[in-house]
Amino acid sequence: MSEKEQNKHQSLDNEKGQESFMSSPPTDETTGKIDTTVNEEELESSNTRTLTGWVKKTFTIIAVIGAIFHLYILNLHPIDPWVFRSTHLVFGLVLGLMLYPGWRTKSNKVPIIDWILIIISIYVGYYIFANLEQLIFRVGVAPTDMDVYVALAGLLLVFEITRRTSGWVLPIIASVFVVYVFAGPYLPGILHHTGYSVERFVTYIYSLNGVFGVTLAVSSKYIILFIIFGAFLQKSGVGQYFINVAFSIAGGLRGGPAKVAIFSSGLMGMINGTSAGNVVATGSLTIPLMKKTGYPSRFAAATEATASAGGQLLPPIMGAGAFLMAEVTGIPYSEIIIAAIIPAVLYFISVYFMVDFQAIKEGLRGLPRKQLPSFKYIIKKVYLFIPVLLLIVMLVSGFSVIFAGTAGIISCFILSLLSKETRMSIKDLIGAFELGMRDSLQLIAIVACAGIIVGVISLTGVGQRFSTMLLSIADTNIFLALLFAMALAVLLGMGMPTTAAYAVAASTVAPGLINIGMEPLFAHMFVFYYAVISAITPPVALAAFAAAGISGTNPMKTGVKAFQIGLAAFIVPFVFVYSPELLLQSENIMGTILATVTAIIGVYLLAAAVQAWFFGNKAGWLSRLILLGASLMFIWTGFQTDIIAIALVVIAIVIQKAAKNSNPPHSEQKADLSQ
Repeated sequence: MSEKEQNKHQSLDNEKGQESFMSSPPTDETTGKIDTTVNEEELESSNTRTLTGWVKKTFTIIAVIGAIFHLYILNLHPIDPWVFRSTHLVFGLVLGLMLYPGWRTKSNKVPIIDWILIIISIYVGYYIFANLEQLIFRVGVAPTDMDVYVALAGLLLVFEITRRTSGWVLPIIASVFVVYVFAGPYLPGILHHTGYSVERFVTYIYSLNGVFGVTLAVSSKYIILFIIFGAFLQKSGVGQYFINVAFSIAGGLRGGPAKVAIFSSGLMGMINGTSAGNVVATGSLTIPLMKKTGYPSRFAAATEATASAGGQLLPPIMGAGAFLMAEVTGIPYSEIIIAAIIPAVLYFISVYFMVDFQAIKEGLRGLPRKQLPSFKYIIKKVYLFIPVLLLIVMLVSGFSVIFAGTAGIISCFILSLLSKETRMSIKDLIGAFELGMRDSLQLIAIVACAGIIVGVISLTGVGQRFSTMLLSIADTNIFLALLFAMALAVLLGMGMPTTAAYAVAASTVAPGLINIGMEPLFAHMFVFYYAVISAITPPVALAAFAAAGISGTNPMKTGVKAFQIGLAAFIVPFVFVYSPELLLQSENIMGTILATVTAIIGVYLLAAAVQAWFFGNKAGWLSRLILLGASLMFIWTGFQTDIIAIALVVIAIVIQKAAKNSNPPHSEQKADLSQ
């Protein structure tokens, strides 16, 4: 059978599968309500071991001790940063080596080699603790042989645990940077440096200058705290309540499940910290529902990927980006999350319009009201919003992130006791601590590996040389420098989780933007946006690939569709650089309101252009180009650009009316699914 025939048969199979999906949404047989429960077992990574017996008990004990240790040190008994971060990494290594196998195998037994690696991990952590005062003066300058051996072992363990938890991409990228350390003397231009010995390199990188630098600092102080907070949300029923609220509000709207995905994935992605991880968490529920409602499989997967990635742009938690940005720049955390509000709103409004236009084109309806969670139930349980509201109020009020996060965890537990349905037992409490540590393992590995890259950039000075290059480009054209910075941030972020992508971009790209005259907040927000949306940017779009795995679609085509849906995120950073109103950095209140309103109109027109639907009719290429131009003019703040945009919209309306009048009624059909 030819490849063409195979594709045809596969397409027919997909259509049949879609028809069967549409016939019967999953409902609870006793209540007739749609089943909105996220199955925790389905969320467990397929590449983890299923631990049993004494190994499982050991894992649980270590995980609970690890979670309590972090909360105790952060709130009650601060210790030396290097010791704390190395202990944080040791917990990650020990638990990660127990949970993640080193190779594909059906066996769930932890092999002897992993127990040996666990012992080495503990020794490396102990060595830092026992020799701390001497190491501070020796590393990277005059290390002993033992310093070198321990640092080398530690680096290899970081590479291995990152490979196990996240795949090969990040370790390979980090390896390229390591090779650069020794290849630099032979490279030309801005890549040239004098070179370093192995001894100096490994001890410099496996110190506060690299692995234990700013990325692991953020992980040990903030990320771990909010992942435990997320685990408590999940175990106390608050996380499930968020999903029920999303279904109750948006499930009955036109194309409801896609809008549910936007709300639920945005809320959960804000806390989750990884785009791909959030896709698996919420997409396992929303993607099948979107398909059952009638959305094409590829569009369903792309919508989930785009919403999940966007969750990390959503204040107040922003995945882990806001914490890392505050740590790197010294800008108050409250200022960062306030600045992020309008761009995040524009992003999600744009995605909402994209799915709404798709629903109009496909003639899709929402889910029946009787199948959705009742408003009475939502109102009755509204107190479950308190942990998140408390967190927001405390962060904006100036309380420390650690205190606010801890208060959120405690409030989750207390509120769970108010209802028998959500009441947390001792077993649930232990489960929440274990889940928090379990969910943090991948991020601990990622930020440790990202620390290697950041350390190499610092050691070799290549980041400063990139800054100089950006400065020379900006002498010609600042907009060209921004384009170059965008391309570099997206390129560095491809294949990397957001935290690592931003850490690298913040070390290489952001300093250059600051040198050409941008304020640090604008520069870091600019590169952060592109680090986030690298997860939906082909050819390596991690969030889109994860969604494609759930929907059974082509990963690359899903990535392209996610790129289209999230197009606003590629435009907005350029706009807020030139229009400080969108980051709430202007004292002109009316100017800020006007800029926000016109930007919302702009993203609406952008969605119309991408989805080829405007003024009740399918839009041709001419109308789409005019709408695209109008959207850019509206998004760009300014009276003159707004007038131009209005004129372009009028022209598009005239064209659409003429096209509608010239076509017979039967042509007003659903648009082609291939759009």
